[in-house]
Amino acid sequence: MHEMTGQKALRLAAIAGAILCAWAGPASANAVFDVANVAVDVTADTAAAARERAIAEGERAAFRRLLERLTLRSDHSRLPELPRAEIGTFLQDFSVADEKTSPVRYLAKLTFRFKAEEVRRLFDQLGVPFAETMSKPVLALPVYQSAGALLLWDDPNPWRAAWARATTREGLVPLVFAAGDLQDVAAIGAEQAAAGDEARLAAIAQRYATTDTVVANAAVGYHPQQPAPHVRVAITRHGPTASKGRTEIEVAALSGENLERLLQRAAGETARLIEDAWKRENLLSLTRGSVAAVSVPIAKLADWLAVRKKLGEVSVVRRTEVILMSKAEVRLALHFIGEVDQLALALGQADLQLLREGDLWVLTPSRPESG
Repeated sequence: MHEMTGQKALRLAAIAGAILCAWAGPASANAVFDVANVAVDVTADTAAAARERAIAEGERAAFRRLLERLTLRSDHSRLPELPRAEIGTFLQDFSVADEKTSPVRYLAKLTFRFKAEEVRRLFDQLGVPFAETMSKPVLALPVYQSAGALLLWDDPNPWRAAWARATTREGLVPLVFAAGDLQDVAAIGAEQAAAGDEARLAAIAQRYATTDTVVANAAVGYHPQQPAPHVRVAITRHGPTASKGRTEIEVAALSGENLERLLQRAAGETARLIEDAWKRENLLSLTRGSVAAVSVPIAKLADWLAVRKKLGEVSVVRRTEVILMSKAEVRLALHFIGEVDQLALALGQADLQLLREGDLWVLTPSRPESG
């Protein structure tokens, strides 16, 4: 009996050792530093010259997109325009898709992967705060005020059409759009969305596998003595990770701009404001490094493996040390940057819940694992 117990202990120790050796830290978290679908189309004297120039142009454009993705718009003017040789020091690798060539032309879609730590250090040297926590997808509900009525699923709804056509750049807040089918119509109406009916908003969010919704309530108006229209948009985010409050913006028509184009610009501006609001809550500085003692309750080894995998999706987690492993829990020293509330928010995007219990933080899945 004692021999069997000792063998079990040795096996558990061996498994624990393998786990510790196999896990060097969060690898998939660095996906936020990848820039995909960079379209290039370059003509030169030869195909080789066109390819070389296309890759150089794509690399420069991708690096700029990355820097802007992680920073507030108010800081974009502070971002550097680096020469290609210097940008190359931040590049890990790149891949090519949909490549087409002719004797003088090169077309392709490029994906660039940048070195996370080097980019973070650049922001630190510039003194520019940055965010790298990816939000869960957010369901956008465009409500349009027209002739005293509120429209959402109605056809036509030019505001909803503008959201469908507006160019959305990849960012930290993926936006999801509802199909507008009969189930959506039954789930929530325009008046209920505009009034912030939390139960109905949560129901339609669940249908699209999101937790948060953004209601963008738009109305077209005119100022006295000004013939050009403007769009006023009230933006409210609802859900467990939403900050309270409402934001209002006004976008005026440019000279000669029609209503369709004005609504598209307003939709793009609204999406950028949603993005900036998320970044502002998650701004980081490399000088704010912290460590937390964390307990992960487990019933079986698979529970810890599932949590370990999810931790790998959280970019603010820099390093994890396993201090103790038993049949009932795993104790960690969790090294992270930012504040604890930012860590908790980032963990929540990976379906992990961080709660304080006495001197320890307890980390558990926020939704049960299937199977």
